[in-house]
Amino acid sequence: MNYENRPLCLSKPTIRRELPPGMPDARMRLIRVLSKVWVNETELHYFFVDGPEAQRQAVRDAFAEWKALPLGLKFTETTDRAASEIRIAFDPNDGSWSYVGRDLLGIPATETTMNFGWDLTDDYGHSTALHEIGHTLGLPHEHQNPFSGIEWDEDAVYRFFTGSPNFWTRSQTEHNVLRKISTQEVDGSAWDPDSVMEYWFPAGLIREPAQYAGGLNPPGGLSAPDKEWAKKFYPELTAELRELKVFESQLLELAAGQQADFVLKPEASQNYTISTFGQSDMVMVLFEDDGGSLRYLGGDDDSGTGLNAQLNLRLLAGRRYVVRLRLYWAGGIGKSSVMYW
Repeated sequence: MNYENRPLCLSKPTIRRELPPGMPDARMRLIRVLSKVWVNETELHYFFVDGPEAQRQAVRDAFAEWKALPLGLKFTETTDRAASEIRIAFDPNDGSWSYVGRDLLGIPATETTMNFGWDLTDDYGHSTALHEIGHTLGLPHEHQNPFSGIEWDEDAVYRFFTGSPNFWTRSQTEHNVLRKISTQEVDGSAWDPDSVMEYWFPAGLIREPAQYAGGLNPPGGLSAPDKEWAKKFYPELTAELRELKVFESQLLELAAGQQADFVLKPEASQNYTISTFGQSDMVMVLFEDDGGSLRYLGGDDDSGTGLNAQLNLRLLAGRRYVVRLRLYWAGGIGKSSVMYW
């Protein structure tokens, strides 16, 4: 597909987690790789700030295509802005962009987390919608993959992106094109030039690999590696959740990236503490079952701190809650546990 003269996604700066000095490389890498990924089976609520119905439907269709892989995530449209993690605008003067993965949780509810600056109803627009949702799932730009082997003609890159149709600044061009992602922040996958997260590039920007010196035009849509990555981090779950009972510790024996999920059914309305135990690095997220929709209540990420993930919240008798824990690093003994009281 020829995308020539079509504008490109201008991604937002990512939030880089500061980790203690002297941390072993293997532990640091696991934290960096997984830090943008949602806990699996998260229900993400999206809210349309504005936009005509045809554009909104194009975004709904893109969410449905990601979900149908299938993914262990749920995408739910909401009319309640305050209850949304994803807030979508259609400002034609702001380009197309999205924050990346769990960075969304740090964006105030008054601000949008995704924007579409051009028509989404043609093939290019459909790939744009898939691309921005890919950012929301935690995917970066593919050409910034440190394993790509791309050697740029940097002067030509700056000339192209500071001109029509993008009109970016040099710093925006650096952030979105020339900057390589650290090897500590990717899962080691080879470069995928067909990825929906890949830009198109005209002739003269890429020196190496030589086969792309004449330009790079991805086919559009989700590539096989795109689908593989998404299903690796968000596998569809079918097993019934185990119940985590008050004062009953549950042993966790997880590998990096794996997850444990429990249902909580408190018998008394009171303040509870939910905590992990051990030397592992883990993110813990609690949801409340609201008529079959899981609403985010809170989360804690103890990665790199030497502490344990812990939540202190008031839970109500007769309500159903779900706690999900995704492991980054298993610690010295490879085991941890979770309990609430």
